Amino acid sequence: MRKLIIAIDGPVGSGKSTLARRVAALMSYVYIDTGAMYRAVALKALRRGVPLDAAGSLTALAADTRIDLRAEDGGQRAFLDGEDVTAAIRTPEVSQAASKIAVIEGVRHVLVAEQRRAGALGGVVMEGRDIGSVVFPDAQLKIFLTASPEIRAERRWREHQQKGDAIDLPRTLDEIHERDRRDSGRISSPLVRAKDAVVVDSTAMDPEEVARLVVLLAESQAAAGAAR
Repeated sequence: MRKLIIAIDGPVGSGKSTLARRVAALMSYVYIDTGAMYRAVALKALRRGVPLDAAGSLTALAADTRIDLRAEDGGQRAFLDGEDVTAAIRTPEVSQAASKIAVIEGVRHVLVAEQRRAGALGGVVMEGRDIGSVVFPDAQLKIFLTASPEIRAERRWREHQQKGDAIDLPRTLDEIHERDRRDSGRISSPLVRAKDAVVVDSTAMDPEEVARLVVLLAESQAAAGAAR
């Protein structure tokens, strides 16, 4: 059975990372977290004091950055220029910075090239905001994962609570709405559902149910492709 490129897109807090990791594990595929790439560049920019609206400087920074995503101990670790930054890139500050630099065309151009290189041979599950629409428009299976803003805010709030971050639920919901506006309204690669993507609403589903559904869709797609 052929190895697919599985593209998972959707708004912040919809559960894309959880879904992508689980589907990759169930199918013995490689999970590629594209969001971690933008977060790593954002972290480097914050550390160096590069203004988040300095497009030229940020593009040059991205081009001069090495980002490695490695599967270790059943999870994925992110390395920025050789440093393990898995935890450092998950703070609220880095999240907000990443959403700002993700609208910069030059930065996206650099990182999209890396994403295409990483997934070119198939057998990958890649998630982000524009994987099915821009990075891999020919992906054999495209999923657009969504959920209500309230559910997405609660999920994100719980993640921060578990990490000990001081953030309240109303503020998290406000940030979700702001991220939705920013992601959908950006000029370069806005968040859109690819025409051939399967919409999966996870509002009333648990992560395992969503993952099993996507695996069934992938297996059906792979079998159909093999029969052609």
